[in-house]
Amino acid sequence: MQQTDTLPPSFDEVTRFHGHCCPGLALGYRVATTALESLGGGRAPDEELVVVVENDSCAVDAIQVVTGCTFGKGNFIYRPYGKHVYTFYRRATGDGIRISEDYRGFEEDAEFGALRTRVSAGDATPDEEARFREKMRAKTEAILTAPVEAFLTISPAQHPMPQR
Repeated sequence: MQQTDTLPPSFDEVTRFHGHCCPGLALGYRVATTALESLGGGRAPDEELVVVVENDSCAVDAIQVVTGCTFGKGNFIYRPYGKHVYTFYRRATGDGIRISEDYRGFEEDAEFGALRTRVSAGDATPDEEARFREKMRAKTEAILTAPVEAFLTISPAQHPMPQR
């Protein structure tokens, strides 16, 4: 797919950049595409957009790829608050939005937590690893297809746009 100013990269392209497919990457993809839709004007070939992220999760890789904001251009700012909150600004208009995400797809699934613990520790059987991968795939797909209103809260930016 050829990149244009109005068409963000596909989720497959974001996954290639990140190295694997996961729910956190899907969350970042939905956050970033929602921000671009809300602010208009497409990706940032230079410094047209500014994004402030408040965590260092997998989501921020998707946000960088989708928006075109990077540390190197100075329009991708990390503030280590540990919150799943992302603020986007469009320089030309001065508009800014704050997006928080809350997707809790496995809180009532006790098996998921147990599987994650066993897989992370290297103690999972091949069947457990396959079950964990399937649950991760299902959660990722649910995030990519759920209505934005189900897990994102969009509000005006709370702080002034960072200077160049």
